[in-house]
Formats: sequence, structure tokens, C-alpha cells
Amino acid sequence: METFKVKAYGTEAADADLKQMEIQRREVLADDVEIDILYCGVCHSDLHTARNDWGGTKYPAIPGHEIVGKITAVGSAVTKFKVGDFAGVGCMVDCSCPNCREEQYCTTGYTGTYNGADAHLGAHTFGGYSEKIVVKETFALKIPANLDLAAVAPLLCAGITTWSPLRYWNVKEGSKVAVVGLGGLGHMAIKLAKGLGAEVTLFSRTPGKTEDAFKLGADHVVISTDSEQMKAVANSFDFIIDTVPYVHDVNPYITTLKTSSTLVLVGYLGELTPALNTVPLVLGRKAVAGSLIGGIEETQEMLDFCGKHNIVSDIELIEMQNINTAYERMLKSDVKYRFVIDMASFKS
Repeated sequence: METFKVKAYGTEAADADLKQMEIQRREVLADDVEIDILYCGVCHSDLHTARNDWGGTKYPAIPGHEIVGKITAVGSAVTKFKVGDFAGVGCMVDCSCPNCREEQYCTTGYTGTYNGADAHLGAHTFGGYSEKIVVKETFALKIPANLDLAAVAPLLCAGITTWSPLRYWNVKEGSKVAVVGLGGLGHMAIKLAKGLGAEVTLFSRTPGKTEDAFKLGADHVVISTDSEQMKAVANSFDFIIDTVPYVHDVNPYITTLKTSSTLVLVGYLGELTPALNTVPLVLGRKAVAGSLIGGIEETQEMLDFCGKHNIVSDIELIEMQNINTAYERMLKSDVKYRFVIDMASFKS
């Protein structure tokens, strides 16, 4: 297969900084589009993969799955896009199984935008910290014309990760929704739940994020370390979305669910500590569930919704050369609320 060279930023080892390198992209096939990358959001998954925190990272690793750019070439069979269109690419670039309307749950495994098995070049996939990317048109997304392109980028992971469960559990006008954690995911959960017409409460461990929560659209803030405040919201919520990315105690939040309601985890992967207390689940027919990003169809639905309601992420624009510093700041939660790389800084 014919390929072409592009500049990229990646790492060759778990303990090495990211640096400039060169990678190969495939030439456009009949159903492909080539995208000149303008912006790429920075996700916690990028950092975890680069540092092999979850195991299984293939090196060199080129992270980035919140990609926004301009179409520069289209294959002969492409009908959805033309050269000059703006397009996005999220967490997946391929999949093949009977459940492909929900690609993230592909029974044979979806192909991640980075660190996945590259069916075309026989190696592993490289993400959006690069000049260009080539993907099947079915995995490229249309960007609403009225939205800021840089601020759209995080919608392709943080946005869809929160939108998918909000829709699946039927959050609607008048629903009482609580959000646990105010970071990249949490701030999008507030915006999207409000856009759907819900009454939104933020659970925060400290009062420091109260002002920000209200600016983002939250109706209430409950300090989860305050036992009296927690008692006051017992049996209150139709749905809770927990966006915290590290191990924490979910049991106090379960008591705030109404009967037959659900708490969904979208930020943390691993065993719960302390262990999950099943008593309130059984006595109240309550549930704890998980949700993984979202499929292509619902991602486009989310983007269209954001275009209609003028919803984007709150971002800090950075230069590609500052990605290592950005990673260190992410570990300290020192960003409101998502870094986005301006790829012009890389190409100059």
C-alpha cells in the first residue's frame, strides 16, 4: 500500500517525553478522507497511553483522539464530504462486527484512533498529534458551522462520553441529574444535561468549584464531604453521572438516587474501593452501571445538538511543543477544563 510521511508528536517509551517524529499515513482509498489537522484535544487517555498506565501501549505512541480539521482529499466513493469541509475524528477509526451501530461495543474490538490494530498498514494506529490523518468517511464527523473549531475538539471524547449515557438513560426536560466531579468530563456533563432540560446538581468534595459550577449552568452544588448536605439530598436524583477518573467511594452517592434510578461511571476503570454496598441497590432497585464513549451515529447527534444549542468545551489552547508541560498540569488538575493543541504551532 502506498503511504506518505507526516510530522507527528509522540513517545518511544513510557518514561520518555513526547517529541517530534515522523510517521506514515496511507494514501487515500476509495472510501477514505484525508484531513489536515487543525486542532487536537488532550485527553487523560492520551497521558495514560503514552505512559503505559493501563498496559499494552505500542511504541512509538502517537496519542490524540479529539481531532478537528479540514478535508484535503477524498476517495472516489466518498459521498459525505468534499474537499474544504471541516470534519472531526473521535476515538475510533474502524470496526467490523454485527453491532456496528454501536461501534464502541464492537464484539471483535473496535480500532482505536491510536494504539489500535491498523488493518491497512499492519502496525498500530497513530492519533491526532500529527499533521494529517486518513480515515474511512464513515468514521469522520460533520462539524456544525456555527461552533468554534478549537472548542469543538473535546466534544469528540469528553462530549460523547457524557452525552451517550445521558441519552441512554433518557435524561430529559425536568429530570433531576447529579454530576460527580468537575473536570473535562464533568463540565461537559453539566452543559449537556442542562441543554436537555434537566435540573443539574454538582457533587464536589470542596466548595472551591462552586462558582465555576454555576457559571457552567449547574442549578445546585452539594459538598459531598458535608454529611448534612448529603442527607438533605437523599433519594433525590433520577440519574447520576460519575466522571471522577480515580478510585473513590461511590456508596454515598447511591443513597441520593431515587428508587429505580442509576449511577453510571464514565471516568474510572478498575475495582471500587471501598467495596460497593449492595444493600441500597437491592432495597431501592437502584443500579450502578458503566458507559464507554459513544458510537458514530450518536456522536453526530451530539455534535448537531451542540450546534443547535451553541455548546462547546471550555478550553485552554496550547502549542504542540508544550504537550509535556500540559501532561504534568493535567496530573495536578490544573486546567479549565480541557487542553487543545493548536496544530499551527507544530506546522510552522
